[in-house]
Amino acid sequence: MSRTNFDMLLEAGCHFGHLRRKWNPAMAPYIFMERNGIHIIDLHKTVAKIDEAAEALKQIAKSGKKILFVATKKQAKSIVEEKATSINMPYVIERWPGGMLTNFATIRKAVKKMSNIDKLMSDGTFSNLSKRELLQVTRQRAKLEKNLGSIADLTRQPAAIFVVDVMKENIAVKEANRLGIPVFGIVDTNSNPDDIDFVIPANDDAKDSIDVILTACCQAIAEGLEERKAEKADEKAATEQPAESAERPRRPRRQRREEEVSETAEAAAEEAPAEEEAPAAE
Repeated sequence: MSRTNFDMLLEAGCHFGHLRRKWNPAMAPYIFMERNGIHIIDLHKTVAKIDEAAEALKQIAKSGKKILFVATKKQAKSIVEEKATSINMPYVIERWPGGMLTNFATIRKAVKKMSNIDKLMSDGTFSNLSKRELLQVTRQRAKLEKNLGSIADLTRQPAAIFVVDVMKENIAVKEANRLGIPVFGIVDTNSNPDDIDFVIPANDDAKDSIDVILTACCQAIAEGLEERKAEKADEKAATEQPAESAERPRRPRRQRREEEVSETAEAAAEEAPAEEEAPAAE
């Protein structure tokens, strides 16, 4: 069953592209027609592409890997933050820190610096600082939190990135392409889809359009996480069952031998009267 449908995307305004003079010829396969100088996106292809991308995202989440969401444009910030937080995935909604993927070790150092500041604040070390020094450290902590707080749990490079506007986030796309990281992207008619592994042709400026696409993709990721949790529970139950059977106490050999002898004697005693009564019956 499809995760979206034509009417849902039409109502959200996913079909509105950019002006004809701003179009990218590489997007021609996804354009249905032109009306009043504006290109109209073929929503039938959008539905198919959303399903394809959602299934791939589900498998990545099921394998236990992270997906990084990137959207620094004003319309998409709050939506991406809400959707990514609901499925516990990292996201970037402020300025893209250059080299975040290609120079990931340096970014991790900045994140560790933020956690070190938190430790110093909690153990009372900052109580000995002057007001000016404390203000400087507090400002530095706030800046790090704003830019890197949403990726604090990202301990290794993401398995994929999801980009809302591939033209605006071209640096993130280039870094991912350089490292061979799959790129999922909402691609409008003014963008180049050649560098995107999973193209979702749609309007990347309207809030409703971004919301309906992200909702479908995040639902697929949530399904993948649930399936992973269920598989882990089954594996745990399967490993505990043999362990319980192995822990059953075994009786000593001598005790088993005595029980066998007593059972044999009882059986012989029961058969003896039957043999004595046989001649009398004759």
